[in-house]
Amino acid sequence: MFMPKRVKYRKQHRGRRRGVATRGSTIAFGEFALQAVEPAWITSRQIEAARVATTRYLKRGGKMWIRVFPDKPVTAKPAETRMGKGKGAPEYWVAVVKPGRILIELEGVTRERAKRALTLAAAKLPIKTRFLVRDEVLAGG
Repeated sequence: MFMPKRVKYRKQHRGRRRGVATRGSTIAFGEFALQAVEPAWITSRQIEAARVATTRYLKRGGKMWIRVFPDKPVTAKPAETRMGKGKGAPEYWVAVVKPGRILIELEGVTRERAKRALTLAAAKLPIKTRFLVRDEVLAGG
């Protein structure tokens, strides 16, 4: 699963998910892409599930880029613990995703196979997404 090798600080504030993505909102590498329509925290497990679903469907055909990385630690306190006594230990890692962010890109497959593969990946993610094609984005379609 994806997680940083090391971080400067073990725990982070939760933050807010306001606004739209300015970086990572255009297709940069592949021909087809999956774009987020809603804001969310996407866990490393969800990213891995989407990756596995896509690669299994494509059967080693084409090339895939995952454009999000879970670099935010989410902490949780143990069950049945009283309030106070500080912040909990880091439990899992999330990627902060804003609307417009490109999540996955594909290249080297037909449009139909790419659409089906990215639909399978989208089913593993907790947000609404949309399918993009590079030529249609540039043409304004």
